[in-house]
Amino acid sequence: MLQPLVRRTWAPRGQTPIQRSRDRHDRLSAISALSVAPRRRRVGLYFQVHDHNIRTAEAVGFMRWVHRRLRRRIILVLDRWSVHGAAVRRLLEAGAPWFDVEWLPAYAPELNPCEGIWNHTKYGELANYIPEDIGALQAELERSITSKRSSTNLLHSFFKHAELSL
Repeated sequence: MLQPLVRRTWAPRGQTPIQRSRDRHDRLSAISALSVAPRRRRVGLYFQVHDHNIRTAEAVGFMRWVHRRLRRRIILVLDRWSVHGAAVRRLLEAGAPWFDVEWLPAYAPELNPCEGIWNHTKYGELANYIPEDIGALQAELERSITSKRSSTNLLHSFFKHAELSL
């Protein structure tokens, strides 16, 4: 949403920072994936941003898009979000032979390394950010996520925090 996530910050004594924003309820939805190369353990980051809630069709499209980028059989590690289950069913019904699925336990976001991407972005880089409009928010979100692609140590840290070995 376009409401800023207010975080503690530094300011000169007696000069409390004031953030002014309008009460808007526009929103963006994002979906992401981390890939790990089997031999070299190189980590890749893929994401898409939508101006509406992500549904099964978008999840299926995203999974196919990632597969086209990787050009090999993949193992999807998914949380128990209902959209993920429906997307996997739809891909299986379509006869997609290019993936296997491993499910994370229910209610365990700390085991999902992709949650680290969103936490780092939302609570770090975009904290206290007040966009002018939804386009500015999308541009800043995409800039933030894209900048993480080249930060190998940061991407590896998301797996380490989730206690997943590479």
